[in-house]
Amino acid sequence: QVQLVESGGGLVQAGGSLRLSCAASGFSFSNYAMSWHRQAPGKERELVAYISSSGDTVSPASAKGRFTISRDNAKKMVYLQMISLKPEDTAVYYCNAAVNIATVETGYWGQGTQVTVSS
Repeated sequence: QVQLVESGGGLVQAGGSLRLSCAASGFSFSNYAMSWHRQAPGKERELVAYISSSGDTVSPASAKGRFTISRDNAKKMVYLQMISLKPEDTAVYYCNAAVNIATVETGYWGQGTQVTVSS
């Protein structure tokens, strides 16, 4: 069955860095777009970074310059490198696999990993 397992979350001070990883299995990884999303308490889930099956990336203005998504098709892994972290980046971060950006909501989701940024 499809599995997306996130890791790498934790507690970090403001200005610090973290690298999240997502291990995928159970589907044709190289044919899927992958993305990272986050949900803070009391807020809606939001897109953090997206990478297409061909490697094109999309990210919102809040993440540009600080968050970098990458993928390793051979290892069936997707990564999110986060730098210059801010307290407002505190959230549960989720990995997603979808056919394309239009089908993210109906794609596969991981269980999430908590990122906490202290001030």
